[in-house]
Amino acid sequence: MRKIFRAIFILSSLSLIFIIVFSAGIFGAYFYVKPSLPQAETIRVIPLETPLKIYTRDGKLIDEIGERKRIIVDYKDMPNHVIDAFIAAEDRRFFEHPGVDYQGIIRAGIKLVSSGKISGGGSTLTQQLARDYFLNRRQLFTRKILEIFLALNIEEEFTKEEILTLFVNKMFFGQRAYGVAAAAQVFFGKNIEDISIAEAATLAGVLPAPSNYNPVRSPTLAKIRRDYVLKGMLDLKLINQNEYSEAISIPMVSKLHGTASEIRAPYVAEMVRIAMIEKYGRNATRDGYKVTTTIDSSIQNAATYSLRRGLLEYTQRQGYRGPIQKIDLSTQNVSLPLERWSDEIRLSIEDLNDLASLKPALVTSVNFDNTVNIIFSSGLRDQLSWNSIKWAKKYNFQSYSPLPKSADEVLEVGDVVYVMLTSTGTYALAEIPIANGGVVALDPLDGAIAALSGGFDYSINKINHVTNKGRQPGSSFKPFIYSAALEQGSHASTILLDAPVVMSSLDLEQDWRPSNYSGKFYGEQRLREALVRSMNLATVRLLLDRVGINNAIDHIKLFGFNERDLPKNGGLALGAGSASPLDMAQAYSVFANGGYSITPYIIDSIRDVNDKVIYSNDNPIVCPFCEFNGKISSEKIKEEDFIVKEEDNLKLQQMADIIDIFKPDASVAPELFNDINLAERIISEDNAFLIKDMLQDVIRRGTGVRANRELRRRDIAGKTGTTNDYRDAWFAGFNDNLTSVVWVGNDNNDPLGSGEQGSRTALPIWIELMRSALRNVPEQPKSMPNSMVTVRISKESGCPASPDDDGDVMFEIFSKNSLPNCENESESIDIFN
Repeated sequence: MRKIFRAIFILSSLSLIFIIVFSAGIFGAYFYVKPSLPQAETIRVIPLETPLKIYTRDGKLIDEIGERKRIIVDYKDMPNHVIDAFIAAEDRRFFEHPGVDYQGIIRAGIKLVSSGKISGGGSTLTQQLARDYFLNRRQLFTRKILEIFLALNIEEEFTKEEILTLFVNKMFFGQRAYGVAAAAQVFFGKNIEDISIAEAATLAGVLPAPSNYNPVRSPTLAKIRRDYVLKGMLDLKLINQNEYSEAISIPMVSKLHGTASEIRAPYVAEMVRIAMIEKYGRNATRDGYKVTTTIDSSIQNAATYSLRRGLLEYTQRQGYRGPIQKIDLSTQNVSLPLERWSDEIRLSIEDLNDLASLKPALVTSVNFDNTVNIIFSSGLRDQLSWNSIKWAKKYNFQSYSPLPKSADEVLEVGDVVYVMLTSTGTYALAEIPIANGGVVALDPLDGAIAALSGGFDYSINKINHVTNKGRQPGSSFKPFIYSAALEQGSHASTILLDAPVVMSSLDLEQDWRPSNYSGKFYGEQRLREALVRSMNLATVRLLLDRVGINNAIDHIKLFGFNERDLPKNGGLALGAGSASPLDMAQAYSVFANGGYSITPYIIDSIRDVNDKVIYSNDNPIVCPFCEFNGKISSEKIKEEDFIVKEEDNLKLQQMADIIDIFKPDASVAPELFNDINLAERIISEDNAFLIKDMLQDVIRRGTGVRANRELRRRDIAGKTGTTNDYRDAWFAGFNDNLTSVVWVGNDNNDPLGSGEQGSRTALPIWIELMRSALRNVPEQPKSMPNSMVTVRISKESGCPASPDDDGDVMFEIFSKNSLPNCENESESIDIFN
């Protein structure tokens, strides 16, 4: 008995000594690492690297840009099975332990004693969070001690729900995805709230080795890890047997998904990325900025669609260049499902990607009825009708090619081609356009860019053709010459001579002999007719004889053009300078808004990672009601500029009676217009109105008449443009609400082809864009300014007609201070003055 008591005493003493030594060791370790122990609460202020997000003005995601894809998600937004999957995979006692799981530590300790090495594992979810925020992954004893104490501190500072939320937002999941919400997008193309149990288990299973266990890199390993997590969820009774059986039977899909963009505008995203880096440096794509652009999603969609459609129609007119590639199918049974085809053939199809609205397809048979069977990389099959193929005459830029008479003249078995889905739900033969183009639409009242498509497809051509300078605007530039002429005293009925011009100049290598597109001469023509019918010779003479080159350049610079891009010779009259579509849209907006200068912009506001607005655009705006007694200022209106007498104030009842019709301007209620940044007037209201009226005639009966036939609106105006040898095709047009410009051309400056002028190539794109953009916008014909009058004139002389003149007469619009004086016509001036 004494021996038993002695044994118990010795054992108790040893246990006490062990506890004392162990406790001393713990305290010693704590005081040893305490100086280097960071504060747990600093997690709250440590920013997670978050990509730059770009939105339309109506809140749709355009793109997110950054090395790390991350979407911050709240605990309440995660489905229960997502939380359960991480518990089963990473820390089954997470909601029970205080941050450190003694069972895991004991297992790790036994392994240390048996192997002599510090191993991974045994770390709770909280410890992993501490390691990823504050430490590294080196297997050191001191790091493990730090990890344990940090985990305990974190558990004191945060709730379990907060810890789990921090964990799933912080961790790396592979394929540049950080955080579970971004991983759901990258691997499944879904929002976190939409993923299934099997998908949640896949994501949770990735974490031990993200680069190897993610389903894109290794579907086999990803499935093994997923099934392990599902078994853990079943063992913990987090899912039932039916849910387990269903989830484990789902095949693992290996597919990489891009950003869940709600609208395609890659050229806009790149413009914003460059602007943000210029403003905030390289961290602009890491610090979680959110940019709201001026882009309108519906108009943007219309711009993208109209440009692609127009370029594809142009391509069909030019002819078929041939298949993408050819595949030998002589040994392949094409009736088998695609997954049973030879790997070489199947992989060669699967390697081809969709481009814009085009899908690659393989021709499997050409039938006697001129239909063609095709198969897609997905294994789906379809058929091309003869009507969708018969456009494909052989491409021959130099001469005419006849249309094919049968499908086998165009396609052969083994041809890999592009097809596009038509409005009837069938597929049609197509190909990538050689030419490219750009479309831009902006608000003429403040310069906000509502839509911008810089090319057919960003993935194959990253040149932004909307901002790209170096292209001649051709006849679309003429309105600025005519505006300068009005400024110099000409009027709409001024008689111009459309006759041959020969010009020698030091700026030109040889004599310059411009001609009209038709090759004809039209003799004496009124200024309005010369612009409406786009007469080259009359416009050159207008510049040389009535305006003067330097006077014209001084005037045209006001519209935003750079003087370096304006030639100091007669070619200026025909748009021989250099301009981008954005330049042209800015300039045409002056006519649309009544004569004010605006500056295009695309960033409306910027918010930081905490959703605080740190930038808001304050571009000058066009606001005639904000002006006082005709005074225009680029500075903000000040209250002391106005004096309103007490007796002029409206009584409350009077205001109620006229509330629907009372629209006070700055002369009546100046306090309403304080702090408004006003746009500067650069041409008179009369000048802008008269140019607009003449450009409306271009739509009604000139080179833009197709727009009149299809859109049937009285408030649209515009001008075509075509350069020498059909190298550039333009259309620039507007109404009071929207200015839009279209350009089509080849990047290498090759001709587009015979007959590909602005009215045929660019105008249909503009029409399609404006059809959509103005669909629900009522017509707004603008009334003539009070400073203008209509006068009955002779069509032949342009002079006011006498009351008894019953000849060929018409009404023309004039400024009251610039009525025609036919008895004292001005003489020609020195063209270089």
